[in-house]
Formats: sequence, structure tokens, C-alpha cells
Amino acid sequence: MDRQLKKKFWTKQRIFLIGGGGVLLLLILWSFIFADKRSKLNVEKDKITISTVSKGSFDEYIVVTAVVHPLKTIRLDAIEGGYVAQKYLDGGSMVKRGDSILRLENQRLMMDFVNRETEMYRLINELQNTRLRLRQDRFALEKALSDLDYQVDQAKDLFDRNQKLFKDKVVAEQEFLRTKRDYEKLARQREIEVKSQAYQIENSQAQIAQLEGTIARTQRNLSMMKENLNNLVVRAPLDGQLSSINVEVGTSIMAGQNIGQIDDLDGFKMRAEVDEHYISRIFAGLKAIFEFNGKNNDMVITKVYPEVKNGRFEVDMNFSGVVPEGIRRGQSSPVRLELGKSSSAVLLPVGGFFSDTGGNWVYVVEKGGGRAAKRNISLGRKNPVYFEVLEGLQPGDQVITSSYENFGNKEVLEF
Repeated sequence: MDRQLKKKFWTKQRIFLIGGGGVLLLLILWSFIFADKRSKLNVEKDKITISTVSKGSFDEYIVVTAVVHPLKTIRLDAIEGGYVAQKYLDGGSMVKRGDSILRLENQRLMMDFVNRETEMYRLINELQNTRLRLRQDRFALEKALSDLDYQVDQAKDLFDRNQKLFKDKVVAEQEFLRTKRDYEKLARQREIEVKSQAYQIENSQAQIAQLEGTIARTQRNLSMMKENLNNLVVRAPLDGQLSSINVEVGTSIMAGQNIGQIDDLDGFKMRAEVDEHYISRIFAGLKAIFEFNGKNNDMVITKVYPEVKNGRFEVDMNFSGVVPEGIRRGQSSPVRLELGKSSSAVLLPVGGFFSDTGGNWVYVVEKGGGRAAKRNISLGRKNPVYFEVLEGLQPGDQVITSSYENFGNKEVLEF
């Protein structure tokens, strides 16, 4: 008789299925508990820039573009207005002190000079005539006084004789009194004549002094007007190069108008535009370095222009030593402005990442080099090459320093 056999529960197939399911469940549990849930993005490693954090000397400086200028530039302004009758030199010409540059004509100024000169000659003639009249008057007054003295003497002699005869009762009292009145009248006339002559002489001398003063003032005015006429010829005030002349023959210019400039070529300075962000840190006396022909040339800021235009302000820099040979006016070159002393710091190379993160975080490459993860950091000072790292990075860390624009907000980058 056949016997029914019991089936085994733990068959190979069932053990395999249960074991596989357990493993799968464990895997699910492990991934749920321990797996990396951070957002990820695959990137091509050869399209990003990875820089190594280092420790070294941090030099705080900025690089600006400076232009070579003459040490001294003299503006040529027209002292008198007029129209350009002749132009002797063009821009770029070398000039010596006193060289004629151009000649102006001003008919009104010429007419004023001629009229004033004519007036002076009239005054001189009037002065001469007054002096001649004074001499003539003196002669006439002396003659009149001489005649009057003669009459007084005759009247006095007749009065003296009649006085004696009247005492002796030879002449009548009426005759005596007549001669007395005639003598006293002539004596008074002489006194009046003397006073009149003194007044006329004093008046003539006052007229002469007044005319002499007027002539002196007129001569001074003529001298000034002559100088103004001489100023119609514009001359070089110093040796140098006539860098520009902004007028042509026939051009009408006004007094005080700028017509050009002369550069003193005995020395050079450099002028640079600096971002207004640094205006509080730039001052006269700050050092700078200008590299030319493979050599560093020390410079110092001598003037800071406070006016800000388009977010930038200007500074002038002079060479501390000898001006390097070969530089030319208008030449531009980078100049390094030192903002502080060197100090030891952790250094992170400058890159495009800063514009995307503001320096608050970076992607740091993990050990093995297969991926990079976000890390919060703190940066300090900056120069054109490095950031100063305050927190979050150590020397030897590798950081993605290229732009993060295409990474979105991913926390992990996988290469």
C-alpha cells in the first residue's frame, strides 16, 4: 500500500525567495536610513576649474590702469579776445619760452589805443600851452607890477613934498589931501595886484599839476593797453611741447577762452581711475608699483581727486626715484596700489564662484576626487589673485573656483 509523503516547508526555492526578499528589504531599509539624500548633479570635470587652498603671504592691493601724463601741464588761455589772424605753430611742436604761437587781431582794442593815445597828445599840448601861458602871464604881471611901483613912487614923492609944504603952509590943504589920496590908492592897488598875481600863479600851477597827473594816468593806461596789444600775440610761457592748439585761422575767440596747452617734458606722472569702493582707503602718500621693461618702479600717490564720475575717481602718482626711460605721454599700463601690509593667511584663488555665492559657500572636492559638496565658508580681504579665508577651509582643500551659474542649487556635484 502506498504511503503519502509530507512536503518539506523549507525547500530550496522557498529559502531562496525568502532570503532574497529579506536582502531586498534590508537594502530598502538601509537606503531609507543611511543613504545620501542630497541633491546631485553630474558635471564634466574638464569643464570646471579646481584650485587648491594654500597658506602664504597675503598682499592687500588692487591693480588699476594708469596713463602717463606730463608732470606739469600749462593751459594756454587767451588774455584778450579777437580773431586768429596768423597761426605760427601746430599741435605736437616743441617750443621755447617766448616763442610766438599765434597772433590775434582786435580792431576795437586798436581803436581804443589810438583814441587814448590821441587824448594823451592833446593833454600834453594843453600842458605845454598852459606852461607857456603861465610864463607870459608872469612877464605881463611883472611889467604891470613894475609900472605900478613906478606910479607909487611918484605919488609917494609928491605926497612927501606936499606934506612938508602943507606944514609950512605953502600949499593948500585941498591939494595936500588930493596927493595923499592918490598915493594911498596906488599903494592899495599894488597890494591887490600882488595878491592877484599870487593867485593867478597858484591857479596856473594847480592846472599844471592836474594836467601832469592826468597825463601820467593816461600814460599808465596806454602802457596797459599796449601790453594788451602785445597779448594779442600768444607766446609760450615755458619750454615744452605744444600738445594741443584748438583754433584755426579766422576763428573768433573770447578773452579767457582756452586755446591749447603746453606739456613740460622734464618729468612724468601717472593718473589712474579707481573704483569708488576704495575711496576711503586711498590717500596721498600711499605706495604703488609700476612694472616697466621687466623692472618694478616705486611710485607714491600725490593727489586724490574727490570728484566721482561714473563710479570712479582719479589719483595722481609720482615716481619715487628716477623716471624709467622709454615711457611716453598717453601710454597706459597696469599699476599696483598697495592698500596694506603683507600678512600670513589661508589663501583661496580668485574665481567666478564669488559672483554666484557672495563668498558664503563653495564646492569642496571630497577625498577620492569623485565628487564635490557644498561647504559654508567665510572670506575676508581680496586682492586680484587671492581671497583671504577666515573660516571653513584648510590648506590643501580643493575648491571649484569657476562659475557656479549652471549648477543650480545642487548640494553635490558628481564627476
